[in-house]
Amino acid sequence: MKAFASDNYSGIHPEILEAIQHANNYHEVSYGADRFTQQANEQFESLFGPVKVLYAFNGTGANVIALKCCTLPFHSIICTDTAHIQVDECGAPVQSTGCTLIPLRSADGKLTPEMIRPLLKAKGNVHHNQPKVISISQSTELGTVYSLQELRLLCDFAHANDLYVHLDGARISNAVAALGVDFKTATVDCGVDIMSFGGTKNGLMIGEAVLIFNEELKMHAEFYQKQSAQLGSKNRFIAVQFLALLKHDLWYRMASHANNMAQLLAAEISRIPEVKITRSVDANAVFAIIPEKAIEPLQKLYPFYIWDENTLELRWMCSFDTTTEDIMNFVSALKHIIAPSRT
Repeated sequence: MKAFASDNYSGIHPEILEAIQHANNYHEVSYGADRFTQQANEQFESLFGPVKVLYAFNGTGANVIALKCCTLPFHSIICTDTAHIQVDECGAPVQSTGCTLIPLRSADGKLTPEMIRPLLKAKGNVHHNQPKVISISQSTELGTVYSLQELRLLCDFAHANDLYVHLDGARISNAVAALGVDFKTATVDCGVDIMSFGGTKNGLMIGEAVLIFNEELKMHAEFYQKQSAQLGSKNRFIAVQFLALLKHDLWYRMASHANNMAQLLAAEISRIPEVKITRSVDANAVFAIIPEKAIEPLQKLYPFYIWDENTLELRWMCSFDTTTEDIMNFVSALKHIIAPSRT
């Protein structure tokens, strides 16, 4: 039985496991000086253009490295009130950078120049934190995806006001697959300065990557990685997973499948009168409200999270290994719990 709680619940794609096994057959130089890391770096460069690549054990570590590259302790980092760095990283970005997070309320999980502009009044005032980074998630924590135009406008606004753009790409593969473009078009060409590239939510066993495009931010990056306890001695086992992920479009096969499963789930539950889909289904997340009495029985069969305890809004995540059968069984169970007489 599959869970719909998180794409972190899914296992490891067989091609990723095979790549790890292949890297295990050799002795290699440690701390990222091995051939597998070099090959992975070259693969990233072939997709993004000139880029500095660092590897981390997890998404929080990757975000911490990226934000440290962008900031000094008197700076502030602007994000949404649902951003992972604000809600789910136990204060690690604040502790590690010394910066203040400024969370802005956002109905769709996105930031716009109009939302940020009032904060610029603090620039140059010695009594206030100095805004320096706009941190966005793509796809967002609310399952939405920034369009290319939205990204360009935000990045242009940031650079015109001496701000950097950090992209939390825990689900970047899902977002790019949904946009139907390549990675470079969806990031570098829009003006993103630095980003994390997620792996564990899309079939990897462990590991994320930090991609640095802005030359200004590359200077001390390796030291921030080491100081953040994210430099792995056997880095090849992280890097080789990304090599397998990026070659032959494995990332796209997995992400687009997860997105398609979310669309199928949304289509099926939209036929149930008592179910309300609450947000745009842009990538691999479906948010919905169902009768309260149905939540606990359904959770016992298919684990998932209550996103908002006040409204009882639920979040259902699809993964690379979610199947059509999983969706149909889930929908059938939901129908039966809500209205046994109709089934």
